[in-house]
Amino acid sequence: MKAILALAAAAVATLGLWAQGSGANSGSAAAYSAHSPYGVAPVLPTSLPPRPHAGAVPIMPISQIKPGMHGIAWTVFQGAQAEPVPVEIIGRWENTWGPRQDTILAKLGGKAAQTNVAGGMSGSPVYIDGKLIGAIALRISVFSPDAICGITPIEQMLEINDIDASRPANPRTPLSPAAQRAELTVPPSLLSNAARLTPIETPLALSGFHESTLREFQPYFDQMGVTTVQGGAAGSLGSSTPAPGWKNALQPGEAIAGVLVSGDMSVTGLGTVTYNDGKRVLGFGHSFFNLGPVSMPMAKGEILMVLSSQFQPNKFANATEIAGALRQDRHSGIMGELGAVAETIPVTLKVRTQPEPGAPAQQKEYHFNVFIHPKWTPFLMMLTAYNTLQDINSAASDEATYQLTGRVEFDGLPTMQVSNTVASGDSPMPAPMQIGAWWADKFNRLFQNQHGMPKVRRVDATLEMTSGRRVASVESAWLDQAEAAPGGRLTGKVALRPWRGQRIVRDFSVTLPNGLPRGEHRLVVGDAAVLNRAQAMAGMLNRNLDLAQTVYLLNQEKSNDRLYVAVVEARPTVYDDDKALREVPPSVLNVIQSGAPGRMLAATPESARILEELPLDTVVNGSASLRFKVR
Repeated sequence: MKAILALAAAAVATLGLWAQGSGANSGSAAAYSAHSPYGVAPVLPTSLPPRPHAGAVPIMPISQIKPGMHGIAWTVFQGAQAEPVPVEIIGRWENTWGPRQDTILAKLGGKAAQTNVAGGMSGSPVYIDGKLIGAIALRISVFSPDAICGITPIEQMLEINDIDASRPANPRTPLSPAAQRAELTVPPSLLSNAARLTPIETPLALSGFHESTLREFQPYFDQMGVTTVQGGAAGSLGSSTPAPGWKNALQPGEAIAGVLVSGDMSVTGLGTVTYNDGKRVLGFGHSFFNLGPVSMPMAKGEILMVLSSQFQPNKFANATEIAGALRQDRHSGIMGELGAVAETIPVTLKVRTQPEPGAPAQQKEYHFNVFIHPKWTPFLMMLTAYNTLQDINSAASDEATYQLTGRVEFDGLPTMQVSNTVASGDSPMPAPMQIGAWWADKFNRLFQNQHGMPKVRRVDATLEMTSGRRVASVESAWLDQAEAAPGGRLTGKVALRPWRGQRIVRDFSVTLPNGLPRGEHRLVVGDAAVLNRAQAMAGMLNRNLDLAQTVYLLNQEKSNDRLYVAVVEARPTVYDDDKALREVPPSVLNVIQSGAPGRMLAATPESARILEELPLDTVVNGSASLRFKVR
């Protein structure tokens, strides 16, 4: 108890020093009200300066900042024009984020006294006597009755212009170590005894997304410390090319947005412009995702309203027109370049639905662009695919089957074509999420390649939903005759048991290889997983695959809506990079291994050669093994 009383006394003493102030524009102790330790909210002077504009502006270094000084911040409360907010300096909080990284504490008045320090205000420039001191960037905890903010000094933000291409060690990306650390909970006792200065939430506005999508993906955003809101974006965001008039865009105090997805669906992060020299723009006053060097579309914004709340005040906004590209995302802010173009991945997603058997099929088509980043691109592909399936899932019954077929075109690489089918069932992961995760995995394997990232020209994908749980398991298989000559034919049947209904019997006929030796052999009639397993393992073991080899392996994956008939021989298959070397003699295997020191080569004791594919309108599980003799 004595320790607590001592801390309280020290806090009162500190507040008393704040109240006394010093230097120009210092306030007196009488200026502070009896009911609030921070005094009454500051008010605007009778004579206001004009709105800030692009161009050189004098700055006031943090060394000249004194408690009690009064200034004006500029931010947008509604529409697109910035409004003045009175500011009173409380003091300087030294070494807040590290050595010589100070924060200016201040109290806001005017409209901000009612809205509190809201998400989206990050970057609002603060001026004292016409000199720029920094950007509103932080707030103190939650449930504060006073609009207390932290201001990032402009000197720290201007340093972004000189930062090289180095990448921060703790970026916020989906499932990154930094995101996982955000999951760690701190005991409530450690939180309740102290106010925390935290970066103002950058509201990530998702437009065109279903509420169920936001709910399902909320854990991912929570891990990154990202606040999501349902937002909007104009149709002009359909392209990453800057719109006409970009030269006069993003004046200080106006809304600025980083664009992760644009088009029929959009994902944008909103903040405020701090500084604009006519070419480069600074904003936020803290990081967006701390990604370091980036190439992300940068847009203007229009504020609909500011939600007043002591818990989580936020600006509701629409991203409007592209004005350039973000080039840096650092701990002290973001930096963008007006008129620059950030390349994105154009995606066309076709959706076909048949809610009831025999009913006419319905089709929609979506177009959007995706931000290019090794960690974010796969996640955004999963997010948009899942959301599109939610759009058709509202018309589906509890039992449905989904298929995604995709075609990805590159510059300098073969086209990648993949397909996967998933049916609703007892899995803890819903079928739409399984499809989305599978789709994301393809891009993850491409964008995590150690030889570099692919240049994706375009993505075309088709999502189909049909009613009913279309799943069948291999029940049995048999041959019409169990003997054949080399190069001869074997015929037989395979029986499959669907989830509901009568069993399905399919005929197959295969031609045996001419070089198949005499004796007993084996046919496998099985699903894609059986035949994909060895090659998938080879890809996982070999981390040295280049992009072309990775694309080749992905194109070799078998589709899970087909049944495969393969002849299996008791000779090893070695997977060297993207090549499957079948029937390798031991002497040759030793030569291959000696030529690849330090690298694991995947090998299987048997070689399987596919002789026939049986397309089925269902997901296939299981396999059957059949013995036959070559005479």
